[in-house]
Amino acid sequence: MSVVTEPQAAGVVLASGAGTRVGANLNKVYLPLSGRRVVSWSLEAFDSAPDVGVVLLVTRPQDAELVESVRIPGLEVVHGGATRQESELRALRHLAGRIESGEIDSVLLHDGARPLVSTKLIEAVLRTAREYGGAMPGLAADDIVAADGSRVAGKLVRAQTPQGFRAAPLLAAYEQAAREGFDGTDTASVMERYSSLPVHWVPGEEQNFKVTYAHDLAVAEQMLA
Repeated sequence: MSVVTEPQAAGVVLASGAGTRVGANLNKVYLPLSGRRVVSWSLEAFDSAPDVGVVLLVTRPQDAELVESVRIPGLEVVHGGATRQESELRALRHLAGRIESGEIDSVLLHDGARPLVSTKLIEAVLRTAREYGGAMPGLAADDIVAADGSRVAGKLVRAQTPQGFRAAPLLAAYEQAAREGFDGTDTASVMERYSSLPVHWVPGEEQNFKVTYAHDLAVAEQMLA
């Protein structure tokens, strides 16, 4: 008799950029942060989420040795592309068989340069994505002009990651975007163009900021301390 298992979510952590603005000679997501590497923190946050059954790291071929230093049990690895969207597409194609079989029902895409994402936020995004089709965290950004923000459910927000979606429509949207040569600003922009799924806003976290400059690493160190 076959065993019926509950669908799982996949957490995709993107780490295939160079991150040169931080002023280091290596990919910034592998810089040290409170005794670990930057990307280690978000990988472990996803690994701790009960409904995330697959954790996938998107990386560069030249970072192979660094990947070994952040490897967690069961971690899957795929090489990224020339752009963020191409890297996301490669991740989705890596998961495609399990998405099409229904084994993976949702995918969360996260920027590896946001090390302080919490498992609580990951679970909130996943829960909302499963209920409505799409979810993204964000913080109120009333102090910036509309052209610099994203509008979700009528609110002006600073978008964060992970951005989560039902897996099958997400894969279909990215494949269509690839066929048409469309390059969006983030995951949600691709879904807005090629999917009818609503994207619901989830309250973000102040500590879930992106490490861009050396000063950001110092701030993250202080938060972890």
